[in-house]
Amino acid sequence: MSQRWCDLAFLHWFVRPERVAAVMPAGAAPDVVPHGRFAGTTPVALVPFRMADAGFGGGPGIPFFGAFWETNVRLYSVDATGWHGVVFCSLDASRLAVVLAARMTLGLPYRYSRMRGYRRTRDGARELAWTARTRWPGPAGIGSRVVVRVGDPLPTAAPGAQPDAEGENYDAKGGLAAFLTARWGLHTAVLRRTWYLPNVHEPWSLRSLELLLLDDGLLAAAGFGDLAGRPPDHACFAEGVRTRFGWPLVVADRR
Repeated sequence: MSQRWCDLAFLHWFVRPERVAAVMPAGAAPDVVPHGRFAGTTPVALVPFRMADAGFGGGPGIPFFGAFWETNVRLYSVDATGWHGVVFCSLDASRLAVVLAARMTLGLPYRYSRMRGYRRTRDGARELAWTARTRWPGPAGIGSRVVVRVGDPLPTAAPGAQPDAEGENYDAKGGLAAFLTARWGLHTAVLRRTWYLPNVHEPWSLRSLELLLLDDGLLAAAGFGDLAGRPPDHACFAEGVRTRFGWPLVVADRR
């Protein structure tokens, strides 16, 4: 399946790995930041964005169903083979058919939510907003609103970027941004096994962002109520990429 992820805000908070270890499916563990000021911690992310042109294989997007809004709460994972990915605590989407299909086939915790977004230019800068309110399955009525102003381009590094010889500048040289956004798959538990679903896409083009508003209940619903009460530790914006998912790979039997 292929799709385009557009206008993404990556909002990250860092926590101790033991806080999220129990959420990981069998065979996966929290992926820990290797260097820099957040070394030894693992991220929790809130990511609102717009899905476009979702379709099968390399074909065109499915009319109506292939375009929708989505916001996810996700964790960062790695398995014994070295595959780095994400584990979703929740995924809210504005297409009920997509929610039903993803829940049944991939075991992903999708929810059908009322969602919308907008983008505008003010004082020469782009501003974007995403809103969500959960509907089905419950709990219903949980809201989220994120408003950001897009800033300047950020340095990026290839996946697995290392700090310089002195062990410094990992964050400034794009190592942290690559760790957070260059995720090439997801871990999910379904049919009593843990699967890794790989995806491929071109490198991200990242920009800084200014968070203008965060009024979110999705993090709390996922068990991270303390995080939305403070600014994220790291935030960036991406225009978007075209991505294609491969065949699921077995990682381990479920606990």
